Amino acid sequence: MDLFSWFFISIFFHFWCFNSALRQNTSSSSCTKEFQCGNLRNLSFPFYKSTQLDCGLCKVDCEENPHPIIELNGVKYQALEKQDVFIKIKDSILGNLLENKSCQSFDRNLSLPISPSITYRVSPFLTLFKCNNSQKKHEEVFTSTRYHSHNSCESFILYYNLSMDYYPGFPLPSSCSFIRLPVPSNSESKSENNGLFDMLTDEVFLGWTVSDECNQCYYRGGKCQTDNTTNKFICYNTKGNKKVKLIVAAFIGLLVGLCTIACIIWFCKRRKSDSSPFLSRNTSGVSMIHQEIEERSQYLGIPVFSYRELEEATNKFNSSKQLGDGGYGTVYYGKLRDGKEVAVKRLYEHNHNQMKQFINEIEILTRLRHPNLVILYGCTSRRSRELFLVYEYIPNGTIADHLHGHRAKDKLLTWPIRLKIAIEIASALAYLHASDIIHRDVKTNNILLDNDFCVKVADFGLSKLFPNDVTHISTAPQGTPGYVDTQYHECYQLTDKSDVYSFGVVLVELISSMPAVDMNRHMHEINLANFAMNRILKCAFDEVIDPSLGFETDAEVRRMTISVAELAFQCLQVVKDVRPKMEEVLEMLKTIKEGEWKNYHRKEITGKCTELSRVKARIPSETEDAVLLKKNIPASPDTVIDTWASSSTTNSTGG
Repeated sequence: MDLFSWFFISIFFHFWCFNSALRQNTSSSSCTKEFQCGNLRNLSFPFYKSTQLDCGLCKVDCEENPHPIIELNGVKYQALEKQDVFIKIKDSILGNLLENKSCQSFDRNLSLPISPSITYRVSPFLTLFKCNNSQKKHEEVFTSTRYHSHNSCESFILYYNLSMDYYPGFPLPSSCSFIRLPVPSNSESKSENNGLFDMLTDEVFLGWTVSDECNQCYYRGGKCQTDNTTNKFICYNTKGNKKVKLIVAAFIGLLVGLCTIACIIWFCKRRKSDSSPFLSRNTSGVSMIHQEIEERSQYLGIPVFSYRELEEATNKFNSSKQLGDGGYGTVYYGKLRDGKEVAVKRLYEHNHNQMKQFINEIEILTRLRHPNLVILYGCTSRRSRELFLVYEYIPNGTIADHLHGHRAKDKLLTWPIRLKIAIEIASALAYLHASDIIHRDVKTNNILLDNDFCVKVADFGLSKLFPNDVTHISTAPQGTPGYVDTQYHECYQLTDKSDVYSFGVVLVELISSMPAVDMNRHMHEINLANFAMNRILKCAFDEVIDPSLGFETDAEVRRMTISVAELAFQCLQVVKDVRPKMEEVLEMLKTIKEGEWKNYHRKEITGKCTELSRVKARIPSETEDAVLLKKNIPASPDTVIDTWASSSTTNSTGG
């Protein structure tokens, strides 16, 4: 047997050993991706079996009969059934207490874990304010408002409002705390005539949303965790698995290297001048994809940077040069040899999803030219050890930095600048939609500002080309919590109106200076969109608009900020067809800036607040009301309510 034959036998043997080691290592530590769990049927991440620790975010004991047990903040709930993206859970201890009309019922609480990896939600429930009977300061506060009281318990008194999302607009007295308890989904059972105990139940629906960063971490093989000091998300990879893989890989690499040297000696002896077909067969799939990217880049006319050039520009990717860290990569400040300042985006891994993001962003940014879109300077080639995108450097940070980040203390974003920013974002998005592109990740962290506070919309990794002959694209919802279109999240149908919804959240951020997600807000208003919709419906504009903008002292600022709040209200409608198109939003903003709102027949809203507070923003999508609203895009909450209420009345009397 010659040397060449021994070479192939050696390669085959050692790769077989390598795969066996990896299989053994993986099988001992892998988590079940999908599992059967009693009446809940198939479950998957974020849930995990109680017998497999650290395999998810929410533990389920599937061995319990007749119902599995879900544990939340140390409280065990029976899982009764799964309905779509909700699980009906039951607190059996609370059920016994309610049945006996025991005041210990109010020691229970629907307390949900707070984590940057996952957001839980429950419905329906009632918020109760539990106040110490020994201190009477709370009596005047609650009795002067629209609260009911329950005082049959000896040591405390309870206050509640039948509007489940109602939260007091005054500071909570120090002698009071609040609890949340489930109520039946049947609204008739909430009548206060039956007494508080009869209004409550022990069953509630649990929903959940996993953050994009956690999803990406999990599907890359990592574990979603929280930094105890900063309370921020971190992705943890098991070190033991890494060490085993590295040792095995190093061992195999050494053997393959020795075999390769033997092969080269053999080649020299045979004096072959042509290159071995073995080498061409050994080209990896990643290299093939890199070659495709390089060819496309050259075809599209994008400069190709070497790894060494970008390493030099960023001082070896020094942490002091880091500008930001997102779900798909880290961005560094760099200076090229010719002195040009750049932002270098370093993608995390060479996997299929990252490659799609990489190609997607190149293809989109090379076909677009707009003053408010970031410019792509180039990318790396297939010879680079990592994937990089190189953009123009925008020096003044993001809108999020200026609104509620490290630049917020400078208070540089006056109202005229904020309105200018809103118009420029709308202009960029209208241009994208006219070019059949949906951004899909519109948020203040993706909108950069230069030194003149001119907008540069960035991060097109999730963007989609939207064919002009279809009404929507069916795709799994992606984006950032707090900005994702609710209808897109529920129906998996992406349209240009999904960007309109996200832009509505950005508008509210601009007028309020509040973040899109804040775990310190009331549970139903953690998302800024819900908070704003509730306040605008009640005409409580002073609770939404940042007073530092001059809302209370400048009549013109007051007019414009209220108009922008009304426009955000339109963009945030749950039914997508009721939202305006982006080009219409742009025209509305220009009209607000010019001091006119006449094209949309805006009416005065004073005197309407009582009526508005009783009407929900959600409009049925398959009724004549929605059809009517599609034909007339509402100019303000009043227009929405008037149209909805009047048409509903007509329908009810006519039927």
